[in-house]
Amino acid sequence: MTQQDLVIEALDARSQRRTDRRALFTAALGVAAVGSAFAYANPALAQTSVTDADVLNFALNLEYLEAQFYLYAVNGTGLPSTLTGSGSTAGGTVTGGAKVDFSGDPNVGAYAREIAADEQAHVNFLRTALGSSAVAMPNINISGEADGPFTAAARAAGVVGANATFNPYADPTSFLLGAFIFEDVGVTAYKGAAPLLSNKTFLEAAAGILAVEAYHAAIVRTTLYAKGVPALIQATEQISGARDALDGSPTEDQVRGIAPDDDQGIAPTGSGATLTSNIVPLNANGLAYSRTTGQVLNIVYLDAGTATMGGFFPNGVNGNIRSTT
Repeated sequence: MTQQDLVIEALDARSQRRTDRRALFTAALGVAAVGSAFAYANPALAQTSVTDADVLNFALNLEYLEAQFYLYAVNGTGLPSTLTGSGSTAGGTVTGGAKVDFSGDPNVGAYAREIAADEQAHVNFLRTALGSSAVAMPNINISGEADGPFTAAARAAGVVGANATFNPYADPTSFLLGAFIFEDVGVTAYKGAAPLLSNKTFLEAAAGILAVEAYHAAIVRTTLYAKGVPALIQATEQISGARDALDGSPTEDQVRGIAPDDDQGIAPTGSGATLTSNIVPLNANGLAYSRTTGQVLNIVYLDAGTATMGGFFPNGVNGNIRSTT
């Protein structure tokens, strides 16, 4: 079964649960949101001997992915080898990645350069904090080709047709949609992993990175919203639906009998004087939600089931936290 088939299967399996997604896009979306107002990290992990180093290394894998995506988009090259290996272990390979021509939208180019620098700084910071315990970068796939993970995700979400290709390096707008796939996930990953950290210094550092990732997510969401293109807004809702279907956790809203809508696109509500944007995806209490490590891996592996590899990490992430279960 291909990555695209796995995502479609997850979307289909949950399509009957969602009943009140925003009316404009109801027919296009998947189901089953994640987390809750006070969701914590994976209970199974919490009951095992997960160390602070394990949690930080899990975060480091995600930072490797984001840094490579943004650096390639900005420079046409990725992280230096000095920031990918660990001891005598060389860093993994990067499949795909290309420089984006931002001349048509220089503001997006400026945002991309800032975020790329931030993500490289995160990699450097976590590797320094972990010292010799830092894992090497795993093999990463950020290809924009027909057989790449971006296309598999976009096809399954309905952003492009079954035989079409989604290349996030094609132009600034495509780049923003590619970034949208990652950024919200990064925010929820840090919030979900925070309770696993016992060292307050590490917890404070993780909170600092979470805040930066939230700024990045807001930049991407705001820029897409400001373009005012209905098809772009619909694409964010479709990607949101695909993420919901992949991580597939029951939500507090479902327990209360309310349709799940934790992972959200940027479709506004109301109209005219009551028009309200949705730049910040929050619950009814105004709180951001969490994802467990397993849910995060479901998304980056593009696999709703039990998996240890796939999608953007073709051979899995490195470290002790690497399975979706």
